[in-house]
Amino acid sequence: MRSRAADEQLVLSRLSRLDRLLPLWIGLAMAGGLLLGTLVPSLNDGLERLQIGTVSLPIAIGLLAMMYPVLAKVRYEDLGRMSDDGVGNWRFFGTSLFLSWIVGPALMFALAWIFLADQPEYRTGVIVVGLARCIAMVLVWNDIALGDRERAAILVVFNALFQVAAYALLGYFYLTLLPGWLGFDTQGFDVGIWEIARTVLVFLGIPLLAGYLTRVIGIRRRGRDWYETSLIPRIAPITLYALLFTIVVLFAIQGEEITSQPLDVARIALPLFAYFALMWLLGFGAGRLLGFPYPQTAALSFTVASNDFELAIAVAVGVFGAASGQALAGVVGPLIEVPVLVALVYVALWLRRRLAWPPYPLAPRRAHAHAVAPPAREAAEQGTPAAP
Repeated sequence: MRSRAADEQLVLSRLSRLDRLLPLWIGLAMAGGLLLGTLVPSLNDGLERLQIGTVSLPIAIGLLAMMYPVLAKVRYEDLGRMSDDGVGNWRFFGTSLFLSWIVGPALMFALAWIFLADQPEYRTGVIVVGLARCIAMVLVWNDIALGDRERAAILVVFNALFQVAAYALLGYFYLTLLPGWLGFDTQGFDVGIWEIARTVLVFLGIPLLAGYLTRVIGIRRRGRDWYETSLIPRIAPITLYALLFTIVVLFAIQGEEITSQPLDVARIALPLFAYFALMWLLGFGAGRLLGFPYPQTAALSFTVASNDFELAIAVAVGVFGAASGQALAGVVGPLIEVPVLVALVYVALWLRRRLAWPPYPLAPRRAHAHAVAPPAREAAEQGTPAAP
């Protein structure tokens, strides 16, 4: 059994420096944006001259650059393996998809109306965050928490593809239809389905196609090992740089409003914090209730708790504009999500030691040449023999 100190060292060592300090980089980008907005008050006017629809060209480039490396990482070839382990596998995937696409959006809708009923822009932005299922960072959290890599990777593929069709429908339902049915006063913030669909098609569809083609062509020409160990590490930092660039510009545009109402960021943070913590608890509790081994339970909990903040920011900016409260709420999303989920990695590793778990079946029923099996050390810690 590993000590708590060893587990903490494992978490820190398996996070890259960029990922480990992401909240710091986001905070610095916010401060830099506020400073830039103060020094260059005409920046917003300049960006509007380069505007396409509701998005300026520099921000659009930043949003597309955020999404491309994320979608180039996705293992699209793994989608056909969802049923390889029989009924147990379908229980896992069914539970994850139910929590992610049914429970998650409903929970964020409730929290947004509870905490931000009098702030329609922030409330809408928070709901937009809740609708975007994670397709990138969850693999980081799952890996350092010793979760099931195979199942997490397959869920990422499904979520990436399903969002193209489902996101606009869910957005229209939770932002327009459901508030009307419940008699809530949306204060004029009704959203048409085409407004969301158009933004998703541009800022998810284009990088999704580019990421898919990059993966297919790269693996075909140079092999999977080169693609995973050489190309992906080179392009992965682009996501962070583009995210920080976008945050700087958004905060430069919104600087006056933010500095005049500093408590707004704290109010936005409350429902986001509650959402990430509650979704993780629901996922972990479901895994325990269904009798999953620890790796599957960890993969389930982190998958349902994580969100695609890149897409949420793109939708908020694309539909409502860079100077909107919705865009500000989207930017606050990763500032809250990253430290909360890092803390939950520690919680997961602690529960892994403290609770009794069913044995983890390392060998799937069907062998795959490209399967990622846990190393012998991790297998020994699970109390099962290592796969040959």
